[in-house]
Amino acid sequence: MIYVDRPAWPGRGRLWSHLISDVALAELHVFAEMLGAPGRGFDRDHYDIPAERFPMAVWLGAQVVPSRDIVRLLRAANLRRPKHLSRPTRPSHPPLPPAAPAADHAGVVRIKADEASITPAVTA
Repeated sequence: MIYVDRPAWPGRGRLWSHLISDVALAELHVFAEMLGAPGRGFDRDHYDIPAERFPMAVWLGAQVVPSRDIVRLLRAANLRRPKHLSRPTRPSHPPLPPAAPAADHAGVVRIKADEASITPAVTA
């Protein structure tokens, strides 16, 4: 089941609601997509949705519950992910290896983007 509390949380000049599932995060993501909620609205275990989307969430079938029930429902479903227990997000790309120390600049290498080949730098 999908649940939503009434828009009562101020932020960025708007009021916000919390949208949760008591079944699985996959169910929540599908519902949020139907609602048109952007992925950036997802916060560990719920979506923050602006007051303008609240009526559509209810129309799509979200059950309106008091705000105090949101965390209770998440905990009962074992879906609560508090901030202090959440893992840090991984970077979108692996970190670069440490640079090797260079004795001089004579061995500078340039990469040609069009050929993706390595050619020695021409120094004058």
